[in-house]
Amino acid sequence: MGPRDRTFNLPNALTILRIFLVPLLVVVLLTRFEGHLYLGAAIFGLAVLTDYLDGFFARRRNEVTRLGILLDPLADKLLTAAAFLSLVEMGLVPAWVVMIIIARELAVTGLRNVAAGRGVLIHASGLGKAKMVAQVTAVLLLLLSRPVPALRLPGLVSLGVVVVVTLVSGADYFWRYWSTARVSRG
Repeated sequence: MGPRDRTFNLPNALTILRIFLVPLLVVVLLTRFEGHLYLGAAIFGLAVLTDYLDGFFARRRNEVTRLGILLDPLADKLLTAAAFLSLVEMGLVPAWVVMIIIARELAVTGLRNVAAGRGVLIHASGLGKAKMVAQVTAVLLLLLSRPVPALRLPGLVSLGVVVVVTLVSGADYFWRYWSTARVSRG
């Protein structure tokens, strides 16, 4: 069954809310005031919750739309890029790590667009979902590592996991595309 026509629905509203939370997150994280890291972590957590809920409601209520299919991954990428770039600005994450994350996102998005143009649909994989979970964990731990220094080491370990899962999941998307393209030509 394809996407429904009713564009404005609860899942899409949640996705749009997530997009609007991105600039608020950056402002809160990069403006120094008492409790800004706790508030930033809460905003980030709320945005992540909207990601879970939009998919849950879209499937449960049969409200998958073309707009949602386009906006949801864009909202995810904006959120994680904004969070990681803010962490670089705050001196909590090396820039090269964020470049790996952003490069993977752009490469996979480009690959999926090329594949779609050839009639090949590359579905999100378990590795892609694991990447998102690792990213969320790392961002929250690193954000809270300033006020709670004991979280620094777990945050850095989870950041290492992010890099590994990011690279492996990116390679997986390319492998699945090439395998599919080879089968469709053969």
